[in-house]
Amino acid sequence: MAVKKRGLGRGLDALLSSPTVSSLEEQAVKAPPSELQHVPLDLIQRGKYQPRRDMDPQALEELAQSIKSQGVMQPIVVRPIGDNRFEIIAGERRWRASQQAGVETIPAMVRDVPDETAIAMALIENIQREDLNPIEEAMALQRLQQESEGTELLGLLTRLGLVSEFELARAWAALLQAPLLLADAVPPLLDPLPPLTERFMRHYQVVPVGWSDQGLQVLSANPGTLYPFQAIAYACEVPVRLSIGPRNEVETLIERYYGQGRSAMGTLIENLDEEGGSLEDIEHLKDLASEAPVIRLVNLILQRAVEQRASDIHIEPFESQLKVRYRIDGVLHEAEAPPSSSSAAVISRVKIMARLDIAERRLPQDGRIMLRIQGKELDLRVSTVPTSFGESVVMRLLDRQTINFDFPSLGFDGERLDEFLDVLERPHGILLVTGPTGSGKTTTLYTALSRLNTAERKIITVEDPVEYQLEGINQIQVKPSIGLDFAGALRSIVRQDPDVIMIGEMRDLETCRIAIQSSLTGHLVLSTLHTNSAAASITRLLDMGVESYLIASTVNGILAQRLVRRLDPATREAFDAPPELIAEHGLERFTDERPIRLYRPRADAPGGGYRGRSAITELLVMNEELRSLLMRHADASTLEEAARRGGLRTLHEEGLRQAVAGVTSLEEVLRVTRGEGT
Repeated sequence: MAVKKRGLGRGLDALLSSPTVSSLEEQAVKAPPSELQHVPLDLIQRGKYQPRRDMDPQALEELAQSIKSQGVMQPIVVRPIGDNRFEIIAGERRWRASQQAGVETIPAMVRDVPDETAIAMALIENIQREDLNPIEEAMALQRLQQESEGTELLGLLTRLGLVSEFELARAWAALLQAPLLLADAVPPLLDPLPPLTERFMRHYQVVPVGWSDQGLQVLSANPGTLYPFQAIAYACEVPVRLSIGPRNEVETLIERYYGQGRSAMGTLIENLDEEGGSLEDIEHLKDLASEAPVIRLVNLILQRAVEQRASDIHIEPFESQLKVRYRIDGVLHEAEAPPSSSSAAVISRVKIMARLDIAERRLPQDGRIMLRIQGKELDLRVSTVPTSFGESVVMRLLDRQTINFDFPSLGFDGERLDEFLDVLERPHGILLVTGPTGSGKTTTLYTALSRLNTAERKIITVEDPVEYQLEGINQIQVKPSIGLDFAGALRSIVRQDPDVIMIGEMRDLETCRIAIQSSLTGHLVLSTLHTNSAAASITRLLDMGVESYLIASTVNGILAQRLVRRLDPATREAFDAPPELIAEHGLERFTDERPIRLYRPRADAPGGGYRGRSAITELLVMNEELRSLLMRHADASTLEEAARRGGLRTLHEEGLRQAVAGVTSLEEVLRVTRGEGT
């Protein structure tokens, strides 16, 4: 190499300048009781481990105005740093807004915590992208304190389920201003291979990934210790350039470069028993599914799904391979998979976990798995169907702890939310939510039920399946095998004196008629339909045989929705919209800013540059013009034109509004709404 100077790369100094940080793993949290004080703002400084977050100026101004009128409602968290001064541990947004408001003091919880705890809290706050409130801060510190005795603290963040490995890596990258890399973005071969031992790299979770004139680029999953970077710089006689990656990606690269080319899954596959026994031998299948390598292999598939925030796991047998795919933010992604010879063992293991009959491979089966992964309580809905080369398995992951039934977090805001809540809070009538499978209909209904759930209302639901248990709501699981279908359950619950009824889906004419009768007798009924637009739901009800006068007199509103992937604010980039795009989509309708700017993921953005999803909606509110047209049996296009005259904004238009606002990209809007008013 041309460069022979030893040294550390740019970006480490901010974190590693303190001598105590080089031995972070030797520290444990021993935080004394907090002391609430009113601390002068001029004695507080930004924490040295706080990531540099871009904060919305408008949101800061709104918070500053609130502080001027009401004061700081929640204390920040600081630690003393000598000379009667303090630095922020949590609550930087409230501190900045207080400065903007011109107040002199701020309520603060004073904690004399070690550097490692300060880093952990900074990482958690950065992952959440907003301030921790005092309750969240106290709970996080309490869990860390209880579990950390004799344990490396930052590793606990993932083991306790406070963060995922990817979130932790992304937070480290933001904290250190270092690039975030994934295994598929680095070279398949590294030549020459630096003289480092596999044991050293596994212990410190580091791996070299590339040479350049500036030195050796090193990928780290835990850059909180200085020693490994000093050791690599000394051994290779070049500067070290830091990059950050999730722990599982680092382990994959260690195997690729320094192992035997085996990934963690590859190591497990080598230990699978592929000999002896027939696949028709049920006892042999049970034995295979109970072997340690198979158990660890299935656990690895589940663990990676959680780490990547997958909503579904697809395990599909083919002639030459067993394909594993994860649905992340609505899009399927292929994952490393075992060979086809392991199909029977892997699928049998899943069926045993779901308490299914492993001897039955000719008929579809449904089951359920309850388990805990990385501190998360998960409910997996398992479905198997027979295919040409074996049973295909799909597992839907439901995370009971992190689901947030809150309209703004789903993407509802402003005028659109006010209109929807106005329809939702009417005392009787029918409110329909419509869209294809996977468009978030159930989550929207659960959020609506959570808002309606008060001591004054009795709420009963009929679902297939019951996806989340809601406190204070009576939820019924239909069981067609014993004769309990939607219609049968509905006939019974109207005698249970409900105020609100939620029906999982309007599947047939009988269910529709019972729902309509319930709304006519003073009940609020919520349900779903599988249609492409709000107006099309009316024609669907007519096609099912519901009389037009009943629809006109009972339906209050219809919400059609889709889910678009959110751009990751940390990796998105803005660009001036080309004139042809502005003209084609009428983008000038959605912003007064000039030039009009759109957003897209950066080319080097990990995970495609998207993270999470947001709802785009169109809300049809029944009015007199629509009722008149309905009585004349108008078609869907005529109804939609009338609804637009009444203020309806289509799915496509709502998507364009979010694209201009930077929530998502124009490409994502077109992908989801293609053919819907485009």
